[in-house]
Amino acid sequence: MAAAAEAMPARVAAEIAALPEPRGPMRRLCGDLARRIRLLAPLLQQLEDALPLADALGAARDLLRAVHDGSKIYQAMRGDDLLDRFASVNRQIQLALDALPYNTFDMPEEAQEQVALVHSQFKRAATRTDPPDAQLSKDISSALADRTFDPLVFTRISEKLQLQTMADIKKESVALHEMVISSGGEPDGCVEEMSSLLKKLKDCVITEPPVPETLAARSASIKHRSPIIPDEFRCPISLELMQDPVIVSSGQTYERSCIQKWLDSGHKTCPKTQQPLSHTSLTPNFVLKSLIAQWCEANGIELPKNKANSRDKKAAKSSDYDHAGLVSLMTRLRGGNQDEQRAAAGEIRLLAKRNVNNRICIAEAGAIPLLVNLLSSLDPRTQEHAVTALLNLSIHENNKASIVGSNAIPKIVEVLKTGSMEARENAAATLFSLSVVDENKVTIGGAGAIPPLINLLCDGSPRGKKDAATAIFNLCIYQGNKIRAVKAGIVIHLMNFLVDPTGGMTDEALTLLAILAGNPEARAAIAQSDPIPPLVDVIKTGSPRNRENAAAILWSLCCADVEQTRAAKVAGAEDALKELSESGTDRAKRKSSSILELMRQAEEV
Repeated sequence: MAAAAEAMPARVAAEIAALPEPRGPMRRLCGDLARRIRLLAPLLQQLEDALPLADALGAARDLLRAVHDGSKIYQAMRGDDLLDRFASVNRQIQLALDALPYNTFDMPEEAQEQVALVHSQFKRAATRTDPPDAQLSKDISSALADRTFDPLVFTRISEKLQLQTMADIKKESVALHEMVISSGGEPDGCVEEMSSLLKKLKDCVITEPPVPETLAARSASIKHRSPIIPDEFRCPISLELMQDPVIVSSGQTYERSCIQKWLDSGHKTCPKTQQPLSHTSLTPNFVLKSLIAQWCEANGIELPKNKANSRDKKAAKSSDYDHAGLVSLMTRLRGGNQDEQRAAAGEIRLLAKRNVNNRICIAEAGAIPLLVNLLSSLDPRTQEHAVTALLNLSIHENNKASIVGSNAIPKIVEVLKTGSMEARENAAATLFSLSVVDENKVTIGGAGAIPPLINLLCDGSPRGKKDAATAIFNLCIYQGNKIRAVKAGIVIHLMNFLVDPTGGMTDEALTLLAILAGNPEARAAIAQSDPIPPLVDVIKTGSPRNRENAAAILWSLCCADVEQTRAAKVAGAEDALKELSESGTDRAKRKSSSILELMRQAEEV
């Protein structure tokens, strides 16, 4: 029974997604309802038993089918009942979502934010506020009253009802006939008027001269049939559908290859916002990538395959060393004395830093397992060279698997614990680079990397602290590592950075707290550290990015505990949130608006 319940909401949502594109005067309401339900996909994947939501989605499916199959003329002339049904279905889904504690579910923060946004949209849609189409009502009244034929009036009516071909007219005639039969004769006493309007529209379609289909018309038809790519799925640089979306430090998402070219050209700013980038690390946007994949599957679109491998083969044909030179380097790494190994590792470090061709050729020559062995060297300089060479090699995507396959992660973690400061810094950067691959996040966390990364975050050099923060952030995209970080005591250190901005780690602290706050254990730890005053201070006076992250953290706290909401209001957050909801980043506006709504709700309790 539980398995059936689990599948039910997702199955009903899939049935809704499979419905044809809405047509007629209710198409906007139908499209909005279907779109909101599609955006609940991350939540539906989490549910084990949600019969109220399944019932509500079933009501939505039945309504959408009824509108699709029903008379478009009737919907235009007697649409009040349908508008009430749309409001009722939206209300039913809203109430079902009210009863679900989805903010405690094991979902990424972006997915939780998406569900919360859709929840608020259902709440607004539950109150019917849409006025009828005044122009359409006026045109229909004119068409029924006048004996004269005004082609402009009938053209507007046929366009809005989407009754523009003889096939459309025939389908509408069948729909009217079936409605009369099902209602037992005379639905709302308007059959005669509807039949009269249908006849006039039919005459309009017949009398319109046929237009020969030109090449441009056929192209326009094909374009119309192609699905429109949502703006949020397009790379802001190329305007093409993204296949590997990544997040830069400004919070914007780009196609990896496009933003990498931008960065490789020497740019230090976000292309979209022109905001200076605090670092050039690229974090995969897994939530958006999943949504794009779902959209592509629903629309029958296949993402283009990555062409990196073919480019790599061409690149590997040339490097800064010929084959004999590489063989000599490998020989010195493998069997030389300590001085020879140190020099060879240093040479590889520099070569691997220089270009992608060198990274490919060095890896193919067999350097990676030899460098992994040198991570255990008792000579500090050799160890520094080895870990930094692995860092530079890991920049090339295909080398990551070779490094992990050589059992490098436990040894890199050991360098992170006991190496020199330079070695620890580069060990943290290497772990970050490897953690770009999803499964490596699990392996690195399981190898015990989180506690020594937190140690580097607290006692490292300025660069070491930044490297540690970046690595921890990427690792904590995996939920299990959030729990490891909380158990290792990261929250109190981050709050200390927040309270004492002189350490220069405020940006990193807020970024890490924002990603941790989506986890219940982390959120509880944050709540116990008196977070409201420093968060409110940042919302009032921080940079745009920091205000956004502070609002995101505060939103997570307020969603979980009404007392935190009240504390934020007492601390004077309301005015700052109102200002942020008008002038902040898009995400900051959403978060601050949601918190203000929570404050209003808290007053009513």
